[in-house]
Amino acid sequence: MGVLLLLVGGGAVLVWVTTSRAVPVSMGQAESRVGPDALPRALGNRPAPGVYRYTGAGTDRLSLPPLSQPEGPTMPGTVTLVGSDCWILRIDYSSHHWQMWNFCTRDGTLRESGGKVWQLWSIGPIDVSNLTTLRCTATSVWLPAHAGVGAHWRTSCSGTSSSLHGRMTTAGSDRFVRDLTTRIGGRSVVAALFHQVRTDTGTQRGSEVSDVWLDARTGLLLRLTEDITVVTPTPFGTSTYTQRGEFQLASLTPFH
Repeated sequence: MGVLLLLVGGGAVLVWVTTSRAVPVSMGQAESRVGPDALPRALGNRPAPGVYRYTGAGTDRLSLPPLSQPEGPTMPGTVTLVGSDCWILRIDYSSHHWQMWNFCTRDGTLRESGGKVWQLWSIGPIDVSNLTTLRCTATSVWLPAHAGVGAHWRTSCSGTSSSLHGRMTTAGSDRFVRDLTTRIGGRSVVAALFHQVRTDTGTQRGSEVSDVWLDARTGLLLRLTEDITVVTPTPFGTSTYTQRGEFQLASLTPFH
């Protein structure tokens, strides 16, 4: 708990600021959102539908107002299959932050078609939320059918946020680092490691650097490290958002 001093109309107003009301989302809470009839049974080369256990740690921060909230340590990941070759992954970083990636496989290549990011910040008794919706170009590849070590390609996604006017674009390069064998929950799996570098422009400006480990067969996210810095204009001045964290899959089998 802290105190924020705001200057309003030449006077000063003291506002109590809650710096950490976000709590981890339990596996049961994530599973309760998924109805038994909502998940198609056909898998193909996609991951099995259900709620996966991810664990990790991180912190989301705002410079104005000065707020922070934790990520993890439990971060449920929900896989929902869509149609015959698409699927959605949702990661619950906390009760105040989740992200969705929309994927489709074409000719053996896994592409990101879009996604959503939702966050909520509590300022005293006031809750302020934001939903960003993105659509990606056809070149936004996550797992190519064939790629040699060092291969790289351009990616680009653009969209809007519920609390901002205008559009933002996040674009950059992905580089295939290498394949490696790792163990998840006592089972061996071949992981494809990629390095992503994105630049954000438009209504939000900044950079996003990530290392991504994917199941080389299904494209399921095995591990992710994130280093994000985004600057956004506000009525009170410029606010800088940072997100630093890492999480990894604890089991290749969905919960329950």
